Amino acid sequence: MDALTQDHGRRTTDDLRAGRPIIEIEGVWKTYEMGPTLVHALRGLSVEVQRGEYVAIMGPSGSGKSTLMNIIGCLDTPTRGRYVLDGEDVSRLSDDRLADVRNRRIGFVFQTFNLLPRQTCLQNVELPLVYAGVPGRERRRRAAEALEAVGLGDRMTHRPNELSGGQRQRVAVARALVNDPAILLADEPTGNLDTATSEEIMRLFEQLYRRGHTLLVVTHEHDIAHHARRIVHLRDGLVEYDEPVAEPALAGVPEEALGAAAPAA
Repeated sequence: MDALTQDHGRRTTDDLRAGRPIIEIEGVWKTYEMGPTLVHALRGLSVEVQRGEYVAIMGPSGSGKSTLMNIIGCLDTPTRGRYVLDGEDVSRLSDDRLADVRNRRIGFVFQTFNLLPRQTCLQNVELPLVYAGVPGRERRRRAAEALEAVGLGDRMTHRPNELSGGQRQRVAVARALVNDPAILLADEPTGNLDTATSEEIMRLFEQLYRRGHTLLVVTHEHDIAHHARRIVHLRDGLVEYDEPVAEPALAGVPEEALGAAAPAA
């Protein structure tokens, strides 16, 4: 079973949304000390995300969306409140434990791709497996499957400077998926891409959603947010509104028209 579909299967019912939320954020505050001043980036924010949801997080500068992303991604911890990820309270974990959770349960996709320029696509995708201690042969097999799954099976030995922007972001998505994470967290994933290439990446995200992956996309672009099924909009460290997307951009596009990612196994 390929990296797009492993442990998820096709979305044919609402079963993926049944049971306990995969993300539970309860009354979370994040306060920073700026000299004698306390800055409250989050002010008791609460939000839940069900397994298999596709959520866009939006908000103006200073709304708290970057702080929320860092907490969801286990890059930071709350000052107060609880964050339960996939059934585990990660609110007060040590830095070492947080690093372990990040590597096992969260796949990151960044605006700047964050690929190692001297490494091949295959080597870049292997990295999370290196940190997880996966043996070399198994690493290469799983990384190759992940690249095949995002339509880059013929680019495994290429280096990032030999790829287009869209191909580099696909490598980043393959790397994010190779550990079969609980959530895929994308921070402005189309920020460095032109319009046509952005649409290519959003088609890939649509495929991931339909195959049962949980996607959170942090963006300031309304057209990108409207590919999701739900928008959580922040202001002043709180949820201003949380509502479904009435007409998701690619909801009516048939599977075979979405692009080159591998079919479900």
